[in-house]
Parts: sequence; C-alpha cells; structure tokens
Amino acid sequence: MVKVKWNQLADKKIVQKTIDSLKKNGITAYYVETSEEANKKVLELLPEGSEVMNMTSMTLDSIGISELIQKSGKFNSIRNKILSMDREKQGKEMQKLGAAPEWVIGSAHAVTQDGHVMIASASGSQLPAYSYGSSNVIWVVGTQKIVKTDDEGIKRIYEHCLPLESERARKAYGVPGSSINKLLIINKEFQEGRIYLIFVNEVLGF
Repeated sequence: MVKVKWNQLADKKIVQKTIDSLKKNGITAYYVETSEEANKKVLELLPEGSEVMNMTSMTLDSIGISELIQKSGKFNSIRNKILSMDREKQGKEMQKLGAAPEWVIGSAHAVTQDGHVMIASASGSQLPAYSYGSSNVIWVVGTQKIVKTDDEGIKRIYEHCLPLESERARKAYGVPGSSINKLLIINKEFQEGRIYLIFVNEVLGF
C-alpha cells in the first residue's frame, strides 16, 4: 500500500479544481504563492479597526498573522480581551465573545477537491464562530491540506494532524496529548461572501 504524503503540496491543477468547487459551495477562495502574499490578502479582506478573533493556529503563528492582529493596534483583538478576563468570574462572557466575533480567522485541517472544509478540535471552542456565529470567516491554508474526499480528509486528521497536535500540546500545556472530540465539516455556505479561504503554496501548519 502506498503511504500518503500528507505534507506534499498540491498540483496547481488540483488547487484550481478545489477553488472552483469551493466557489460552487459558497466559499470565496484565492490562491497565493507565498506567506507574504497571504498576509497581504488577509489585510485586504480585514477592515482596519474591525473586531477580530484569531483562533489558535500554527499556520497563523508561523506567518505572523496572530501577532499582527494582537499587537499592531490596527484591529480590535477579541483574543486580547479574552486573555485579560477572569475565566472563573467571566467564563460565560468569554464564551460569547469567542463564539460570535465580527471577524474570525484561522485555518483548516483538510479541504476536499469537491469543496468541503474540515476542522478538528479537542474543545470545540473555534467551531461555533466558523459554522455560524461570526459574520465573516477567513481561513489560511497550505495546499498540502487538499485531499480527494471526506474519508481521506478524516484519515489525514487522525494519521497526521492528531500526532503533531498531541506533541505540541504536551510541550505547550504539559498534558498527555490531544484528542479529536469534535469535527466540523462545512459542505456548503448559504450566505454568499461570508467565508474566505486563502490557499498558500507552502507547507503551513498541520
């Protein structure tokens, strides 16, 4: 059996096929060559001064988007606000802020060639905003995450993403590992212009 190369960048014909499928499913998709171009596209989409929640993402961290949103002063950072709050006393308010920001930005774990987006989570904290709560969604995704089918996407998540996230969680939080407790699959977005996905021709994130 041929072993799948989960970090292999997709052929540009496959990328274009996936972009076309995403557009048919109500998701606006772009392709850029570099992280720098991805940053520029994000800044084109995000209105300065807007309310933005950047979700935990190795992709966003690696290309500097997380730092830009939280430290540049150009945006109203919801993550900064949540980090300043007391979870014991303000836990419910923190949940509400994270679930329905004006803009949310993050990444995905797999995107199928027929235009389905898959995001796995241990806590599920990022999923409400992605699926419905946020008025605007941006995902930045390396083209190595493009897969043929939903089944292959789930296989990628369990075989590739989970072990790497478990290793990250052990180092970052001192926990035994991570787990996939919740899985969001967006097959279609009915609200046109709500979701944007930026493909980058670089291996980014898990």
